Amino acid sequence: MRIVFFDSKNYDIEAFEKYDVNHEFTYHDTRLTKDTVDLCKGYDAVCVFVNDEVNKEVIDKLYEYGIRLILLRCAGYNNVDVKYCFGKIHVFRVPAYSPYAVAEHAVSLMLTLVRKTHKAYIRTRNFNFSLDGLVGFDLHGKTVGVIGTGKIGKIFIRICEGFGMKVIAYDAYPSEGIDYVSLEELYERSDIISLHCPLTEETYHMINKESIEKMKKHPIIINTSRGGLIDAKDLLEELKIRNLSGACLDVYEEESDIFFKDYSGEIMDDDVLQGLINLPNVIVTSHQAYLTRDTLNNIAETTIANYRTYQEKGFGDNELCYGCGRVEDCMKKRQKKCF
Repeated sequence: MRIVFFDSKNYDIEAFEKYDVNHEFTYHDTRLTKDTVDLCKGYDAVCVFVNDEVNKEVIDKLYEYGIRLILLRCAGYNNVDVKYCFGKIHVFRVPAYSPYAVAEHAVSLMLTLVRKTHKAYIRTRNFNFSLDGLVGFDLHGKTVGVIGTGKIGKIFIRICEGFGMKVIAYDAYPSEGIDYVSLEELYERSDIISLHCPLTEETYHMINKESIEKMKKHPIIINTSRGGLIDAKDLLEELKIRNLSGACLDVYEEESDIFFKDYSGEIMDDDVLQGLINLPNVIVTSHQAYLTRDTLNNIAETTIANYRTYQEKGFGDNELCYGCGRVEDCMKKRQKKCF
């Protein structure tokens, strides 16, 4: 099988090259879009990441080129029109590459902002040992609201409980052993709000001017899930008028043309992102929450297992299928082939 990779970096290549799988891999740094889809000619499968655009136009081209398999190197699939793929191309994902990595990064962002260690690091590098302006607050006893209690959300909750924080949560599909409240109550009570839910039509821009106005005074927002969960323009304005104490962002809704690249020598055209980065109470990392050696190895191993399963059976447990009307419903019925 000939597989073409998009949006692949050196660390991706290093992880996949560890496996001798007797298949031909071709790596492209560029993203998969309607303008680059012709690079897929002559291949049997494509392997994509979070910012590749697998829309109807791209899917039609892939199908025309004889490609019947899309391998996602991630858990989220909002960038793939899975419904349109049904009956044409099989789509597999990596559902749990390392929930610990993402949860731990969310906590590290929270700790960094609360204790202002990013500012202290810059100061001491310049031999400035003043403590003025570095006053933080204890996490112990504070209330953290967790939106989304999948694997990552649950791990984040356990870590926060270890700090002695009060945890409340909201999820459309509750689990046992977690203190769930309505979304409105979560907004009203939380000192810190952390997002761990997928990006769907229902969750798009769930954090916006209106929802922020419902929140307890001056909370901190953490997002390590998908950028589209937050209306970035509203977030910037609410931060500027001090309705929020701060924000920790590992994702950004317009990140696809920005993240994973070096623009340090250029002028930033995105005024919203520039405004957020310039604020002293905002920390932005470039979608690196997943980026550990453990995660990269798990992604490579699961992706390879996915295409082996496809070759052997034509379907698999990690396949995203729309045969039952909703991806989540269909994934529960993977005992048989849907198409």
